[in-house]
Amino acid sequence: MRSRGHYVAVMRPRNCLRQIPHGATMVCMAARLRIVFSCLLLVCSCEAHGLRISTTHDVGGAGGATMLATGGTGARAAGGTIGTTGGATSSGKTTGSAGTMGSAGAAASSGGATGSAGATGTTMLQGVFVATGSMTVARSGHTATLLPNGKVLIVGGIYVTSDPTRAELYDPAAGTFAATGKMTTTRAFHTATLLGNGKVLIAGGTDVTDSRYPYERSSAELYDQATGTFTATGSMTTGREIHTATLLADGKVLIAGGYLGITDLASAELYNPATGTFTATGSMSKGSEAHTATLLPNGEVLIAGGFFSGPGALARVELYDPAAKTFTATGSMTVGRDLARATFLPSGKVLIAGGVGGETMSYLTSAELYDPAVGTFAATGSMSESRWGHTATLLPDGNVLMAGGYGDPGSAELYDPAAGTFTATGRMTATRSGHTATLLPNGKVLIAGGDASGTAELYE
Repeated sequence: MRSRGHYVAVMRPRNCLRQIPHGATMVCMAARLRIVFSCLLLVCSCEAHGLRISTTHDVGGAGGATMLATGGTGARAAGGTIGTTGGATSSGKTTGSAGTMGSAGAAASSGGATGSAGATGTTMLQGVFVATGSMTVARSGHTATLLPNGKVLIVGGIYVTSDPTRAELYDPAAGTFAATGKMTTTRAFHTATLLGNGKVLIAGGTDVTDSRYPYERSSAELYDQATGTFTATGSMTTGREIHTATLLADGKVLIAGGYLGITDLASAELYNPATGTFTATGSMSKGSEAHTATLLPNGEVLIAGGFFSGPGALARVELYDPAAKTFTATGSMTVGRDLARATFLPSGKVLIAGGVGGETMSYLTSAELYDPAVGTFAATGSMSESRWGHTATLLPDGNVLMAGGYGDPGSAELYDPAAGTFTATGRMTATRSGHTATLLPNGKVLIAGGDASGTAELYE
């Protein structure tokens, strides 16, 4: 059985062990999720009032060596334009126009004017968070998927106490959430992948209501935006939660790793939308959960970090080759980390930031860059706050927004790839961990859930 409290609160419905300041220890032997929810609410309350659950920080040293569900941020379809150079200037922040989201297209403008230093001497970029409509129910550990019609599909999660199969849509034009069809079953810590045909593949996850064990789902289903309904599709070869799902160039979806019962999975499989079936593919070198998966321009998928029972956070990195259907080792991160976030940058490099790791399993401030050209990682600037359970969103101007997560769940900061540095930006309207962040066609970012109130907000 697992006993890592940082994992339980947002990502793991099992035992929890947390270190409280001054060395006191809180142990929650959670037989079922409702007890874990109480742990999470307590942790959120403590951190919201300035009480840190862990007083240790990055052991990787200064500048040293980071989905929710849902794994890393994979590259979008190649050939798009992330944004146009320049853009309107608002509140001291330069923002490129939204453009067509793609991973191999032209980069957006490299940031903008920097706001004046605050009272502590810390430079802050003047992005702001503003409240928008609230979800129909509170959620954490859910997924959010941008649909072709511009709306955002919100599915599953914990905290959903009344009819946990319900799903909802966010309409950016109206700024409101509205109910849509219901899933065929309850899910949390699942994956949601927009397919080439416009449907959304919902796969795996844990059942938050079933008393049977293991709780992990092998089933999958499809959401059709045209009808607003969910229908079952083929099942995975095994149940999984906290796995990754990556849309490949050929339209298939790579499902990798995850957790089943008491086992960290090394297996992987492919979903074929044409046949509606899953088939096994090559396995990873080591089982892991809470790793990241990032689609590279050459069609390969970068698998980084994760957690494996025994050694803990992994520094291992491997590449999946869709043509050979195999995983091969490539480099190693500068520090082992799980629950990190990975973002494909316009430069072709991959930013890995935050998470939990190091020899003491501390919350990490460090970040690093993977260079596919040489297959190695190098340290970049560190975040101003340690984070896990956060989100990372590539903005139209080429910067990356890091928001919330344990450490300081109300804070946010921007990574500037040109400078290799993080700079604080506006604070969120609520403290959040295990939330989602979705870049909208208008260039704003929808931040949803991650607290017990069901609120949402926009970064602009």
